[in-house]
Amino acid sequence: MPLALTTVFADLPDPRIETANKLHPLTDILVIATCAVIAGADGWEEIAEYGQSKEDFFRRFLELPNGVPSHDTFERVFAKLDPDAFADRFGRGMRALCESTGLVHIAVDGKSARRSAQGTFTGCLHLVSAWATESRLILGQRSVPEGGHEITTVPDLLAALNLNGAVVTLDAAGCQKATVEQIRQQGGDYVVRVKGNQKGLHDAVADVFDRAGGAELAGCDMAGEAGVGHGREEERYVTVVQDPEGLPGGWTDVGAVALVCRERRAKGQKSEGTGHYYITSLRVRAAVLAGYIRNHWGIENGLHWVLDVAFREDDSRARTGHAAANLGMLRRVAVSLLTRTKVKGSIKTRRMKAGWDDNYLLQVIQGITA
Repeated sequence: MPLALTTVFADLPDPRIETANKLHPLTDILVIATCAVIAGADGWEEIAEYGQSKEDFFRRFLELPNGVPSHDTFERVFAKLDPDAFADRFGRGMRALCESTGLVHIAVDGKSARRSAQGTFTGCLHLVSAWATESRLILGQRSVPEGGHEITTVPDLLAALNLNGAVVTLDAAGCQKATVEQIRQQGGDYVVRVKGNQKGLHDAVADVFDRAGGAELAGCDMAGEAGVGHGREEERYVTVVQDPEGLPGGWTDVGAVALVCRERRAKGQKSEGTGHYYITSLRVRAAVLAGYIRNHWGIENGLHWVLDVAFREDDSRARTGHAAANLGMLRRVAVSLLTRTKVKGSIKTRRMKAGWDDNYLLQVIQGITA
């Protein structure tokens, strides 16, 4: 019986030297590893053990000419496998799932795996992900190279995505002239947070709101919202100035600037309020812009938090070659697919169910299209 997942890797270059001693087809290795991570495996030994325990199941779809690979084979192959090409193969299938929704909100943000030491700006493996906030799907991933920084990795990730009609939201690391220009050239709009790393822009946006405040916010669009979560109450107020004047040159197609003020209460105590500035190419109402800004943090709650709690990503010590980055992509694919299944329970519970119930696992991986 054919399995759509096998076609995802059909054109993925095999990193192994062409020899007669190549015992296991690349597709077999990748399909087993993907299923194993979905079903609860967190490392190479667990992946191999899962494959061996489910060998009869996998023989329904895979060649397995020499059985299930050993954990050493899994680690060697994933250490050599091009992480960008691997991530892009998954991304193609994921993008097809959310294209029917029309306008796509893509949140771009980075996350470190604290125990996978590497020579990046954080001192460890740092993965930058593109997350479709409404569909809750991973669309792409890039790992920050040795000696590199998230700032220079974001453009590479964006280049691999179809941004036509999308709204891309980024934290301050993405607040770069070249990055916002790239988003516009690729057909997308942007909403980007402005911090002190762009002092000239930050001060100019602050001046816009100082002038607006002096005019008692005449002509400014405003929106407010409140939320409760994790024992905290939060009120947010968004003020938007359309077609702002006085911004430094080089920031492509800035249509508006926004000020987001937050006030929090925890256990009856009010914390000091905070204010954050944004620039955007959109010309929309404050309530719409507030939704994009709020939903951007879905990548924290819907992806990064789940990776730490349900997948223990911060405990991962994988560090050989590209193994850690590729294993990180498998985790993100697993989060995407498990989130989409209509089954009650936490992601951790769904992983366990996928390990126990082969029919449920097949239901999960049907979310991957060629």
